[in-house]
Amino acid sequence: MNNLDLKYKALLQHILGKGVEKEDRTGTGTISVFGKQIRHDMSEGFPLLTTKKMAVKTMMTELKWFLKGDTNIKYLVDNGCNIWNGDAYKKYVTKVNMQPGVPMGDILSQKEFIEQIKTDDEFATKWGELGPIYGKQWRDWKSQKFNVAKGEGYLLQIDQIAKVIVDLKNNPDSRRLMVSAWNVGELDEMTLPPCHYGFQLYTRNSTREEKITNPGKYKVVSLMWNQRSVDTFLGLPFNIASYATLLQLIADECNMIAGELIGNLGDVHLYKNHIEQAKEQIGREPYKLPTAEFSNVDILNGEFDYTINDYEYHPTIKAPLSN
Repeated sequence: MNNLDLKYKALLQHILGKGVEKEDRTGTGTISVFGKQIRHDMSEGFPLLTTKKMAVKTMMTELKWFLKGDTNIKYLVDNGCNIWNGDAYKKYVTKVNMQPGVPMGDILSQKEFIEQIKTDDEFATKWGELGPIYGKQWRDWKSQKFNVAKGEGYLLQIDQIAKVIVDLKNNPDSRRLMVSAWNVGELDEMTLPPCHYGFQLYTRNSTREEKITNPGKYKVVSLMWNQRSVDTFLGLPFNIASYATLLQLIADECNMIAGELIGNLGDVHLYKNHIEQAKEQIGREPYKLPTAEFSNVDILNGEFDYTINDYEYHPTIKAPLSN
């Protein structure tokens, strides 16, 4: 049975039935609930929703971008991933409008803006940058350290992904296997503060049955991520599949079995222009979950190949992205 789609549809139904109206920064408006959790056992299949077709390549490209430590949309648009275009364009328009004496005709349309990102490296370097968001914090967290007695200070740079993998291999029962994207000192420099702001890893010994199915693997690793703001219709299905991929990549890197995926969700909302789409998805019957295979994995360079097997799905349900 596909429990993931059932849990996801139940969450949509809960928001529709119990959600309260709230305003938001985009001006779209939402109906919202606070404090939910979604769980998935990876042994049941790869958690890619089947009640609508998922844009798998887009999701995988964004995760590679995070793992590379990249924060410029050029890599994304060059690889057909457009989910951050609106945020970059909004930042561009705001900054250009703040410059004195700039005629409105000098502001590019979003289509022209993205084409310029693709074709003009200098323009992309200046305007495609989103600040120290996810990838920067995952791979290059910066912190000032001071020796008060000596009056000295230095800059500490931490590759959190590399560190958590080393720690997981050397001390798998540690309770400190954590990665954070919520760098308080740099939030004001980010185009958008992280919605999913951190994750924690947890291991246990594999059972006798798991050892038979996965010979040579004696530990099971699970991942729990925390998310302050959840666009439940468009964003959450991506978050689930993205963190499932990250969990599987880490498990493979450490010769472990991917266990449970858990999402702790804060402000869980449906945008008002997603309500009818959510109702349509609730009415669909799930198919069996697919499986996923990963190869040529170089996690610290953000590279991997993937194959999704036996993915049966209902048609795409289009919905606008609010920026």
